[in-house]
Amino acid sequence: MDLKLLTKPQCHLCAAAKQTMDEITSEYNIGWQEISTTDHPELAEQFAEEIPVLFINDKQRDFWVIDPARLRLMIEAGLES
Repeated sequence: MDLKLLTKPQCHLCAAAKQTMDEITSEYNIGWQEISTTDHPELAEQFAEEIPVLFINDKQRDFWVIDPARLRLMIEAGLES
């Protein structure tokens, strides 16, 4: 399972999303990757109004606020397949 979180600097929603990602992924002993708009300006333009954005296996799955319960469900569904 490939989990990525698109973030931008000075973003309070991103800080909260990163904390949620750390907490939930640690429960399943899996990792995730942060992608910064600083390094990928094309993504900043594409997802400007939705950041932070959660991608699972390169598909957009959530944005703005990463809900812990929803993230758990998506991880469990991915682990079962």
